[in-house]
Amino acid sequence: MNFHSAQYAVFLCVVFAAFWAARDWRVLRGVLLLVGSYVFYAGWNELYLLLIVGSTLLDYYVGGALARTSQDRRARRKTLVTTSVVANLGLLAVFKYYGFFRDNVEATLGAHLPELDVLLPVGISFYTFQSLSYTIDIYRGTLQPARGLVEFALYVAFFPQLVAGPIVRASTFLPQLDHRPALGREDLHRGLERIGIGLVKKVAVADVLAVALVDPVFADGSTLGGFAALLGVYAYALQIYCDFSGYSDIAIGSARLFGFEIPENFRRPYLATSIQDFWRRWHISLSTWLRDYLYIPLGGNRGGRWSTLRNLALTMLLGGLWHGAAWNFVLWGGLHGLWLAVGRIWPRVFSRVPLLGPLCAGLVTFHLVCFAWVFFRAGASFDLALDVLARIAGGGDLSLPSLAPGVVVALLLGLATHLLPRSLERRCSDLLVATPSWAVGAALTLLFGALAWAEVGGVPFIYFQF
Repeated sequence: MNFHSAQYAVFLCVVFAAFWAARDWRVLRGVLLLVGSYVFYAGWNELYLLLIVGSTLLDYYVGGALARTSQDRRARRKTLVTTSVVANLGLLAVFKYYGFFRDNVEATLGAHLPELDVLLPVGISFYTFQSLSYTIDIYRGTLQPARGLVEFALYVAFFPQLVAGPIVRASTFLPQLDHRPALGREDLHRGLERIGIGLVKKVAVADVLAVALVDPVFADGSTLGGFAALLGVYAYALQIYCDFSGYSDIAIGSARLFGFEIPENFRRPYLATSIQDFWRRWHISLSTWLRDYLYIPLGGNRGGRWSTLRNLALTMLLGGLWHGAAWNFVLWGGLHGLWLAVGRIWPRVFSRVPLLGPLCAGLVTFHLVCFAWVFFRAGASFDLALDVLARIAGGGDLSLPSLAPGVVVALLLGLATHLLPRSLERRCSDLLVATPSWAVGAALTLLFGALAWAEVGGVPFIYFQF
């Protein structure tokens, strides 16, 4: 079920009521939340519950075995953690990348490999990385295993962040299970506030821009050129941000309703003044995962300039491939890897212009990000990406397309997510906390009702495909 649907609103209310009714019984409330999470996941395909349950059982066993194995038994410890890594990445390889591998082998070698007609399990990239971090952290000696299977299974399958993150570390989530939950007025209101903000971002901004501006520009055979195509690329930058950060907002807000704090995933990324700064602000849980479990193990910046550049390139190429089984995603990651390397010198260039330096750096960064978004949005079609860029470079009709009032509002709301003063955001949030609970609940109910009436809940979030 989609977050922006009436079904999710009903589901959330039922699980919320059951959880808080059982808050005095640690095991029972964990079981209820786990069952609710599995029901949520089964809403897409109940057969794929077997995958997440299988992965959970394996990593729970591996984590426990690692904890019981002394550090001096290095061979056994390496065998255990390797088993977890191979099994989890093997699931990704089969369900996400086999078709990509098969197509490329057939195209280059002419060999015919058997087809594997399977659907991509929703959320597999996220819960695989989350489960992997658990066993790797125990192997490194930085984490103690979960107390029991229910707690670990809940960590892997916790429904607010199961499908599209944020990717939560066990060291962040598991300790929260040790505390008896307490839901105060502020937690309740701020949780509902984040859900409401996420719904607005998704429905009032992302979906409107997708239909009105982005899809026409990236449609096969589109003749839109000049400013229209450029505006479509800018609109996609806002669409993917509001779509994904909107999901994260709903996830964070939903988790807070159950007394859980999960990490922020976005911090106004388009205000970044370098690509490195962008990745400190965009999909933070993934960028830090890649840093801690890929970039640093490769050597990080410890081996000299060329080794650092190689490690950056490999990390971003694999990060691009994580997003999708297509060469455009690899190219997208490669571009960011290249710009991370180049970005090590550009702050010194812009710092020579004290007043315009940050502004120029911000504009350059934003347009480099938008350039890469063209390949990301084009998905498996490299020709489509080149066509969009050619239409922008060629100019053509330089007049701005006529925009409906709703599209203008969507653009302004998208800009507001980055330009609205933080002080004003805090004042509005504090005002909401002081509002009577019945009024906050009624407002959110009306919002869900309006979405159901408008029948917008069938539009999936972009990151569901990853």
